[in-house]
Amino acid sequence: MTKQIAIIGGGPAGLMAAEVLSAAGHTVTVYEAMPTFGRKFLLAGKSGLNITHSEEFERFAVRFGAASARLRPALDAFTPEDVRRWAEGLGTETFVGTSGRVFPVVMKASPLLRSWLRRLEAQDVTLRTRHRWIGFAEGGYRFETPEGVLTLHPDAALLALGGASWPRLGSDAAWVPWLREMGITVNELQPANCGFDVDWSDPFRQRFEGLPVKSVSTTSAAGTLQGEFVISKHGIEGSLVYAHAAALRGRLKHEGHADLPIDLALGRSVERLERDLARQDAKASFSNRLRKGAGLEGVKAALVRELVPHANQASPKELAILIKALPIPVLRPRPIAEAISSAGGLDWNELDANYMMKAVPGLFAAGEMLDWEAPTGGYLLTACFSTGRAAAKGIENWLRVK
Repeated sequence: MTKQIAIIGGGPAGLMAAEVLSAAGHTVTVYEAMPTFGRKFLLAGKSGLNITHSEEFERFAVRFGAASARLRPALDAFTPEDVRRWAEGLGTETFVGTSGRVFPVVMKASPLLRSWLRRLEAQDVTLRTRHRWIGFAEGGYRFETPEGVLTLHPDAALLALGGASWPRLGSDAAWVPWLREMGITVNELQPANCGFDVDWSDPFRQRFEGLPVKSVSTTSAAGTLQGEFVISKHGIEGSLVYAHAAALRGRLKHEGHADLPIDLALGRSVERLERDLARQDAKASFSNRLRKGAGLEGVKAALVRELVPHANQASPKELAILIKALPIPVLRPRPIAEAISSAGGLDWNELDANYMMKAVPGLFAAGEMLDWEAPTGGYLLTACFSTGRAAAKGIENWLRVK
């Protein structure tokens, strides 16, 4: 029998669930607080929508940290290849970039979203904007709407409300206290894929803010990764920093301090650097010795001047060691509102295998509001798509036996 299903949240997870459930013949309404759907999705695709990643699936599936095992069934059921086929079914051809990331050929999110919403409307999904969920009431779900407060009692509901990053786009974590009032555990939301504060000197900040530091590698508990990052007014940011965010957060929490070691001279060993630096004229300026002996200039040389104690600058051996592992001391993550995504969220122990909340039969959850995190590179979107589909299948299973 056809059931009434409320999808609360109109981002990737919610829209994917709506697609699956409406295709199965259920009456589905998507309620979105913002004036339009998929706002964070659109902003993420402004400079080229990174929809998924092409790396070998076994490696892809462990990119989600402690939640990897819990996410695995959902990812198995909707893999990166499935994401590409789904996008192509909506008229969006994709390609693999040099980094292995997968993008639409048109390098935009808006055509894909428009086509997706047209498909949902063709499947008789009702799309409601400016309908903000404001908590539980009278055994149902209360919404603030342009017509006033509305209380609904659907046969099943899915929360797909996002985390706490980019609140101006709708992910404001207003749902946290309402779930906690129901006795549901929500772990602290923290910034993920975020920048970190560094106590730069004023001259360094004023001269190098906004400049990229290219062709370097960084090392933390997340491993050794190669790429680039950016000097910001407050510290450091960029994809290479985001990849180490969880490790840096952990060290800051447990040890009270953390640094991110940077290899500024890829392809040169410590021994070679030491020899080349030792050959330089001791009377030459430090900048010239760095340029001729280590190939460092510009922002890389400035980082060495900024962070290497003066006493170590004269020793070729000590300088070589630091050039290969220059520790950038980070003070704290940037605020969660600036982060690309958030860590923490609805505790996995609160959900059964169908993504239903054990404390509230008939209420399901998916997407970034669950307690998982992943690096940028298509992992975030793929997990949102996959958990949205998994929760939709869970709703179908529950409705069949209800």
